Amino acid sequence: MKKVYRAEIDCANCASKVERAMKKVKGVKDVTLNFMTQKLTFEADDADYENVFAEALAKGQKIEHDFAVEELA
Repeated sequence: MKKVYRAEIDCANCASKVERAMKKVKGVKDVTLNFMTQKLTFEADDADYENVFAEALAKGQKIEHDFAVEELA
């Protein structure tokens, strides 16, 4: 499953660090965090999506405390 989220991230370097950290989480297929568009694209298996996303998001927020996402409709 692939979903796109509106992301709040302060700088391009921060986005890069968060993206790299999220990609290291077991179960993540792909992550793209774009500072310019303030969008996060996240992909993981359907069965484990919610758990994997929550773990990856927590890892990103540990690096950048202001990092937040909101699912796009």
